[in-house]
Amino acid sequence: QVQLVESGGGSVQAGGSLRLSCVASVYTYGYCMAWFRQAPGKEREGVAAIDTDAGTTYYADSVKGRFTISRDNAEKTFYLEMDSLKPEDAGMYYCAADRFSTCPRWRLRVEYDYWGQGTQVAVST
Repeated sequence: QVQLVESGGGSVQAGGSLRLSCVASVYTYGYCMAWFRQAPGKEREGVAAIDTDAGTTYYADSVKGRFTISRDNAEKTFYLEMDSLKPEDAGMYYCAADRFSTCPRWRLRVEYDYWGQGTQVAVST
C-alpha cells in the first residue's frame, strides 16, 4: 500500500505562487506521479504528471508555462510549483500514483492506484 500526503496549499492573490508537495511512503521509481485538482461542482482533472524514471513531464493546456512538476526520488517527494495563479486554479489538489507506468494515459483518473487526501488552494482577485 502506498500512502501519499500532500501539503503546501493555501490562499494567495491572483498572480501569486504556491508550491505543493507530495510525500510518498515508498520509493516510486517506475511510477507515473500526477497532480489532479477539483473545483466545487466540477470534475477532477489532471493538471500535470511526471514519469519518475525518464523525468518526462506532461501538463494540461490550462497550466502550461505556469506550473512545473518535479520530483526528488531519493526523498520520495513530488512537487508542483504554481506561478501566475488565476482564480480558476482554485480547488482541492490531489497527488496520485500509477504504479509501473510511463504516463501514457496520465489524464485518466482510473489509471491511478493511490491518491492522497488533498490540499486546498484558494486564489483571490
